[in-house]
Amino acid sequence: MFKAKTKILIPAGALGIPYDRDALARGLKENPDLIAIDGGSTDSGPYYLGTGRSKYSRNATKADWADLMAARTIANVPLVIGTAGTSGADSAVDWMLDITLEIARERGETLKIATLKSGQQKEKIVTALNKGAIKPLEGAPNIDKTILDQCTNIVALAGIEQIQAALASEADIIIAGRTTDTAIIAALPIARGCHKGAAWHGAKIAECGALATTNPNSGVILMSFDETGFTITPLAHNTAATPYTVSAHMLYENADPYILYEPGGWLDVRLAQYTAIDDVSVRVEGSVWHETSNYTVKLEAAKQVGFQTVSFVLVRDAHYCAHIHEWADALKASFEHKAQLNGLTETRLELRVIGRNATLGQLETFHSSDGEVGVMAIFTSSNQKQANEAAKMLNPDLLHLPLTPHEPMPTFAFPFSPPEMDRGEIFEFCLHHTMTLDDPMYAFELQIMES
Repeated sequence: MFKAKTKILIPAGALGIPYDRDALARGLKENPDLIAIDGGSTDSGPYYLGTGRSKYSRNATKADWADLMAARTIANVPLVIGTAGTSGADSAVDWMLDITLEIARERGETLKIATLKSGQQKEKIVTALNKGAIKPLEGAPNIDKTILDQCTNIVALAGIEQIQAALASEADIIIAGRTTDTAIIAALPIARGCHKGAAWHGAKIAECGALATTNPNSGVILMSFDETGFTITPLAHNTAATPYTVSAHMLYENADPYILYEPGGWLDVRLAQYTAIDDVSVRVEGSVWHETSNYTVKLEAAKQVGFQTVSFVLVRDAHYCAHIHEWADALKASFEHKAQLNGLTETRLELRVIGRNATLGQLETFHSSDGEVGVMAIFTSSNQKQANEAAKMLNPDLLHLPLTPHEPMPTFAFPFSPPEMDRGEIFEFCLHHTMTLDDPMYAFELQIMES
């Protein structure tokens, strides 16, 4: 059969997502060489990168991480987390480090811990931009020094080279800032001489734990890499990988189902062969890795674009439900008139009709006629006080605005009192670019410490 050179245990698609503890225990019996888990992504929007805060509860994160630290002790192998604290910002790495040190103290355990920070100094990014080392990806916004100065956090996505440097330190635990989802899995197999195409392809398949299986929520999988390919084995009961589930995962968060771009090169799976080797495992061979002459990393950044207050009203009147979009237009017109009178023209109002195309807007193809709808009013301004003032200004209209001047005054329903809810500062992504590096470690900071 295939003699694995490297086994990697992946407990879940991300720290904070539930996983099967019994399956994890079975994985430890397979003598893995490394335990790897993702810590976040940009999926939940720019707020987490903008603030450097985690999406997940600290208590829940600590509980799951403590179990993985205990598993690491049993296996006596490195434990690696990438994109720590949701965004991988430096403050998120520090947050994850604090949790790790707290658990180590509670367990009375002395550990060697490596942190790999991905945060970028604005001055370095401006210099790289001026030198032509930063290039836009498709759909990227235009950038200049002014925009870069407005960024609260800029991160570069680490690849295998940076993770390999951390592994070379022989740390027990590696807490990495922003990384590509695949890098924390592909780094060790490639360092050990496994097939590069297989390592990158297998890492892509494994990035979300058991998502590439018949039981996506079970979490735990074992990836075995060797000199010609990789094998994926889910470890939860009643769970299997099939050629279909494995091959289909190349479509996940990827514009091209055959090509995947990573720092230093790109993966081509057009010649990959997927074979079921038993009832649960799939073997993959034939993937090809192409190195590029320039080593590039992707950059991500977020900047603050204002503050928001949200109001919400529920509408049950059949006449108004049938004409809800006309009513929303009337609300918008009333707001613009009042904003002009009250000096709030800088505040923007967005109305979303919940239950009527609120998710997809004009792209919606399914049209319902349910008997109750909600209208969410989103007020965006340069400061929280003004956003809240604008929301209060529209309060009477949300509750009583008639469609026509001479009909009886309607009354709708506020689900909360007060209906105005301050959302605080809001952010938007402003970097979707690559940066060329002469030295893969130039944009990253590796630190080693003991708990």
